[in-house]
Amino acid sequence: MSNSMKGSMADYSDDHLVELAKQGDIEAFAELARRCQERIFYSILALTKNHQDAGDLTQEALMQAFKSLKTFKQRSSFNTWVYRIAVNLTLNFLKKGKREGTKQVLDESLSWVEAKEETSPSPERGSLKRELSRKLQEAVDSLPLPYKASFVLVVFQGMTHYQASRALGCSENTVSWRMHKARKMLQARLRPYLEG
Repeated sequence: MSNSMKGSMADYSDDHLVELAKQGDIEAFAELARRCQERIFYSILALTKNHQDAGDLTQEALMQAFKSLKTFKQRSSFNTWVYRIAVNLTLNFLKKGKREGTKQVLDESLSWVEAKEETSPSPERGSLKRELSRKLQEAVDSLPLPYKASFVLVVFQGMTHYQASRALGCSENTVSWRMHKARKMLQARLRPYLEG
């Protein structure tokens, strides 16, 4: 297969693209970035609640991945490796408190709590669903950062506990424990809205 077949980049496996990118193929890296940047953006957005910050941190994570590509040992998938970079950047950013106290109104269409059924049988039910979504979002936002990061990766990004542990740089048991604690915290916080 000739390297001049630019249209076939999308057909390559991640591992093959990583090998090409390590040899300096910019288009191979661009394809890898294209495949993962949207999920990374939404993971970061769920943590920062700020579109500008999420965009900046996504680009920074991809730039850092590009610069560090030669050191990537491929013991995990490319996606997991970039997630780890992105999550570390985001957690460091949040720890520095650069956006402390900023109230950000989330664009409903980009909210991670998506109303799957657009056609609600009644306005009351739709209103109740939006209110519950808002309360759930507030409850997740209130989780301590390590719990929130685990919860976002597992619940909203669909990662297994193992994949999340690789992205967060901790053990699988730690992710499982954080998920258990996060669910208990969320249940306690949401109980008043779920009863009655």
